[in-house]
Amino acid sequence: MGKIKRFFGEYVVLLRSAPSATVSLFVLSVFTMNLLANKSIDTNLDWLALDCGIIVSWVTFLCMDALTKHFGPRAATMLSLFATGVNLLACLVMFVASVIAGTWGAYYDFGEQAVINDALNGTFGGTWYVVTGSTVAFAASAVINNFANWGIGKLFVKNPDGIGAYICRSYLSTAVAQFADNLIFALIVSHFFFGWNIVQCLTCAATGMVAELLCEAIFSPLGYAVCKRWKANNVGEQYFKFVEQQREAQ
Repeated sequence: MGKIKRFFGEYVVLLRSAPSATVSLFVLSVFTMNLLANKSIDTNLDWLALDCGIIVSWVTFLCMDALTKHFGPRAATMLSLFATGVNLLACLVMFVASVIAGTWGAYYDFGEQAVINDALNGTFGGTWYVVTGSTVAFAASAVINNFANWGIGKLFVKNPDGIGAYICRSYLSTAVAQFADNLIFALIVSHFFFGWNIVQCLTCAATGMVAELLCEAIFSPLGYAVCKRWKANNVGEQYFKFVEQQREAQ
């Protein structure tokens, strides 16, 4: 009981200490990524299958990389699970909205076609397998990304806070985690329910990983600059003191 109380106490302090703008962007990107995963991209190639989640998934991993660098993998994973919980709550709200009697705006724009209204209800209301697949995939990839990022960072002994170390740990951890995220979702959802074959699942995972890394190449310096500012301004000091006190108490 005492461990549970300390754990939730740590959660409260962490949520109070983590930058609100980053956490808000992180949570929003997780929800948007999973919603956009409902739409596939027409590539006109039989062996290549993608979904629109890749448009925003890089934001999610950019936030996790910055949070891991500054707060550590445990805190970053806790925030990732918080984002997962908020996403599930948002999915529940969207589901409730989808079953409420009424019509979407597009229903009138396209000549009162009931099929459009039903399709929008189905998309925003979600289906159990899409929500399950996205939740499992993101939770697994978050753990992989955060602890891989931290582990790779430990290899840089001479200059662990340099931009070279930051970019290397971000690229490698994101590559592995993004591939895992895409592959797990594709195997759980796309393979069984959308008819994708294994080759399409693998190419989706690999292509999504490449797209993610391209975005990392552009925006990782921004994440590094944010981490430097956090450190200079002692962001999260209350959380670090709390964790230290808990260690001493044990």
